[in-house]
Amino acid sequence: MSKLDLSVNLGGGLILDNPITTASGTFSPRESGEFYNLSELGAMITKGIANVPWEGNPTPRIAETYGGMINAVGLQNPGVDYFIEHELPYAKQFGTKVIANVAGRSIEDYCEVVEKLSETDVDALEVNISCPNVKKGGIGFGVQCGLAGSVVREVKRVSKKPLIIKLSPNVTDITEIAKAVEAEGADAISLINTLLGMKIDVHRMRPVVANKMGGFSGPAIKPVAVRMVYQVRRAVNVPIIGLGGIMTGEDVAEFILAGADAVSIGTAALINPTAPVDIKNEFIAYMNQYGFKNLAELRAALQE
Repeated sequence: MSKLDLSVNLGGGLILDNPITTASGTFSPRESGEFYNLSELGAMITKGIANVPWEGNPTPRIAETYGGMINAVGLQNPGVDYFIEHELPYAKQFGTKVIANVAGRSIEDYCEVVEKLSETDVDALEVNISCPNVKKGGIGFGVQCGLAGSVVREVKRVSKKPLIIKLSPNVTDITEIAKAVEAEGADAISLINTLLGMKIDVHRMRPVVANKMGGFSGPAIKPVAVRMVYQVRRAVNVPIIGLGGIMTGEDVAEFILAGADAVSIGTAALINPTAPVDIKNEFIAYMNQYGFKNLAELRAALQE
C-alpha cells in the first residue's frame, strides 16, 4: 500500500505535514498541550493578538445553543509583546508550524502587530478582518471589499511572513471579498469566521450574553461554511483553510471535497479537548477506507 501523504502547501512557502489546524479563539498551547501532543497538528493557530492588551467584553460572554455556542469574548488577549516573550517560545518547541492570528481596531493596529511578529520565528500570520473598524463607526473590516483590500494591502507592505486572511461570513457575497483580498496579495484565505447570533433568556427576559450578540459557531453552521468554501474555491486560486462546525473526520473530508486545502478545529475542542487529534485519526481512517493517497485526489473526487 502506498504511503498516505497528508501534506499541504498553503502558499508563501508554508508547508504543513497534515491539514489539521486549530481555530483561533479556542486554542492555547499550554492548556491544549496537556491533553495531546501538539506535534500531531499540521499547524497551531493562536488566539487573536493585538498591539496592546485587550480586556475583552463584560461577562457573561459565552452561551450554549442548539448545535453550537455563542461567544462574545471580545478577543481578550495580553498583547503582542507578551505573546512574543512568553507564548511563542513555548509553542515553537513542538516542531509544529505556528500561525499567529492578528487582531486590530485600525489598519495601524494591524500593521504594528504584523511588523513585530515579522521579526519573530512564527511561520505565518492569519489576519482576522472581522474586527470592528473604530475609524469607520465599528463596521467590520471584512464586510466591504474596499476595507478588506486596504487591510491586506497595508499589512502586505510590512509583512515578512505568509499572510492568511480570515474572512467574515456576515456579508452578501463572500466571493467578492475573497477576490479583493487575493488581488491585494493574500497568500491564503481562511473561512468562515463565526456568524452573528443572539440568544434571549425567556425567563429573565434579557439577552444571555452581556454584549447582546456574539459569534455563533459549532456544527449548526457547517452547511454555511461548506457552501462558502465551495463558492470561494471557484472564485480564487490561493489555498483555503476551511472551518466552521468540524466535529468528525468525515467533516474534514467534506470541507476538502468542497475545495479546502486544510481545516481548523474550534468549537469541537471546547467539548472534547483531544478533538483535533481524534478528528485527524478519523480522517486518516476515511482516506484509507476510500483508497485516497493524498489530499489532491480527494479534492478532485467531487462529482458535480
